[in-house]
Amino acid sequence: MYAVLHRLVPPLAKAVWRPEVTGLGNVPPSGGVILASNHLSFADSVVIPIVVPRKVVFLAKSEYFTGTGLKGALSRAWFDGLGMLPVDRDDHRAALDSLDTALEVLRRGDAFGIYPEGTRSRDGRLYRGRTGVAHLALTAGVPIVPVGLCGTQDLQPVGSSLPRVVKVSVSFGTPIEVADRFTGLAPGRARRVLTDETMAAIQELSGQVPAGVYNDRAPDA
Repeated sequence: MYAVLHRLVPPLAKAVWRPEVTGLGNVPPSGGVILASNHLSFADSVVIPIVVPRKVVFLAKSEYFTGTGLKGALSRAWFDGLGMLPVDRDDHRAALDSLDTALEVLRRGDAFGIYPEGTRSRDGRLYRGRTGVAHLALTAGVPIVPVGLCGTQDLQPVGSSLPRVVKVSVSFGTPIEVADRFTGLAPGRARRVLTDETMAAIQELSGQVPAGVYNDRAPDA
């Protein structure tokens, strides 16, 4: 299903929305890599795989995979076809297991997409990053490519059922390498330093105002 959708959806979507894409050459063509992005909209997890020529795996709410009837079947096919994996965000054990799932994706040489803020920004500011992104990069020994999205909050606002034709830009920054950089540094400190470095790179790409605090998940996020 992924191969079919990826042949059809990206050309059509790019023809309709004409996203402005810069720095795509910073995404390695193969091997494990983390794409760490700001998060403005549900549509972010569709926009990034559309513009990246290789498969990018994201985690998605398990509800998207558990629906019944024709609508449920279409939802499963759509999210499976985009390369997304289900996670129950309300189950603490499942959330921890999702890190193991991400590591499996990276260790088999695929690209994994993540939002270090944890959930989408509802006011447009860039929130402080949680250290899961650094844990994955340091454990798997893979680089982090920062991603800055602009305009996706207007693509499909909360409450809208269909996407709108708006200007969207996607910027990929220079990969942040982790190999041999944090030797001798306490693991917790290394994760914090790497996460803050990643968020600074995302902020430079997106131009967002830093919030300076963590973001809390809204009921509909």
